[in-house]
Amino acid sequence: MSDTHQKEIDRVSGVETTGHEWDGLKELNNPLPKWWLYIFYATIVWAVIYWVLYPSWPLISSYTTGLLGASQREEALAAYDEGVAGRSQFADKIVATSLEDIESDPELLQFAMANGRAAFGDNCAPCHGSGATGAEGYPNLQDDTWLWGGTLDDIHTTLQYGIRSGNDDARFGEMPAFGRDDLLSREEIDQVSNYVASKAGLETEEGVDLAAGETVFMDNCAACHGENLEGIQEMGAPSLLSANYLYGKSLADIKAQVNNPRNGVMPAWIDRLDPATIKSLTVYVHSFGGGQ
Repeated sequence: MSDTHQKEIDRVSGVETTGHEWDGLKELNNPLPKWWLYIFYATIVWAVIYWVLYPSWPLISSYTTGLLGASQREEALAAYDEGVAGRSQFADKIVATSLEDIESDPELLQFAMANGRAAFGDNCAPCHGSGATGAEGYPNLQDDTWLWGGTLDDIHTTLQYGIRSGNDDARFGEMPAFGRDDLLSREEIDQVSNYVASKAGLETEEGVDLAAGETVFMDNCAACHGENLEGIQEMGAPSLLSANYLYGKSLADIKAQVNNPRNGVMPAWIDRLDPATIKSLTVYVHSFGGGQ
């Protein structure tokens, strides 16, 4: 690029050049479009007006508030307070109304469902999934398998105090580690696992004594899961005949659970959410259709 050339008039366009040339290409000195200049000047004027009317210039410990004294922060806080005030009217009713009556009141039910849906997405979906269908180790809330009961009151209690959460009122049930703690021999674990698999309709290993497995089951497992393997809800012991095994339904999965069981934890939401939100969550979860 060279700035030494004198300005000249381009023969083709008749426009004066700037004197800049690159590889034989000369830059024309075309003026900016007037409409563009007018818009540019208008933005300058608008910026000056904005600086005067609205908060814009930072100071050492604060900022200029502008002649209008406008504040998006204050507007946002005011809108939040207004929303809280509007919500509190329904929240107070939710707290004072029984769960059954909430479901029968269209206005309260609409609020509870909306509030519960939002709370579920923020607090429950990371484990149970956005559609509440669960995953391995996290229960499906849309089926009819409920370890601790699926009534409104059962769900409300579970939400409040959690499961193995450390809360004094938490649901608590723990399966012994029959293999890890040497409560059963390897042969006995094979026998009882195959017995359970046979009752659940799964393939079993050849040569395993299922009668001996039944004896092991009755001596060690029936107290929680019941002699008929249908589980005992008051203890949080699942039915072993159900299709909804929480940690996988194969003979290998059964053996792993008998040997060194996994025991999940659910938080106690009473320490994290307000009573209206917990009741709203209860109604929302119960609405999935798997509740009792």
